[in-house]
Amino acid sequence: MAAEALAFPQRPEPALLRSFILAALMHGVLVGILLVGVRFQSRPPLTVEVELWEQPPPPAPPQPEVKPEPPPPPPKAVEPEKPVVKPDIAVQKKPEPKPKPKPKAEPPKRDRDFEKRMREQLAMEQQAVQQQDAERRERELKALIAKREAAARASALATWTDRIRAKIRGNIILPRDVPGNPEAVFDVALLPTGEVLSVKQTRSSGNPAYDDAVYRAILKSTPLPKPDNPALFERRLELRFHPHD
Repeated sequence: MAAEALAFPQRPEPALLRSFILAALMHGVLVGILLVGVRFQSRPPLTVEVELWEQPPPPAPPQPEVKPEPPPPPPKAVEPEKPVVKPDIAVQKKPEPKPKPKPKAEPPKRDRDFEKRMREQLAMEQQAVQQQDAERRERELKALIAKREAAARASALATWTDRIRAKIRGNIILPRDVPGNPEAVFDVALLPTGEVLSVKQTRSSGNPAYDDAVYRAILKSTPLPKPDNPALFERRLELRFHPHD
């Protein structure tokens, strides 16, 4: 400690005597304490605290403990590279996604109106074509039905007239020496009951004797056979006859 720090300030002379007295008293107290301490060794020594003018310097911070570095690990053994086995089947690549179509720009109002009118006109034309096709199919169907009905009626009439001619032929008395196989045509008017109203020859066979024999046979055969279906009845019939039928 520096001498300047330990030097006491000078005081006035009157206090010097008091200092000496206090110092003597302090020395006496210390001597007494030492004597008592020697006699009673069992007691712990007294600690004398001395107040210093300056505080001691702070203790140095503890040094961090330096740990030794661990030894490096031993090098790993290098394994030999394994041969790469190529697969027999080629791996198919995934198809790339198709790009999304860009949204179409909305057409202006005039174009939309024009497209609307065109669609309506096209729908009307298609409807008209469909209606024409339906009407054509209906006409064809009706014509086919009428044709079949006419064919059925003609067949039924032929059957009826064949029955009538068969009955009339059974009543014809053929004259002698009729050359060839001439045709004689007669128009016969009938009642629904089969009664003969009138007989008119429309074509001669060229043999008056044969024509007269057929005329008499028609009148003799009344009443003639009626059709199986009354709806097929016709008031006038054209009958054709040959001598060698």
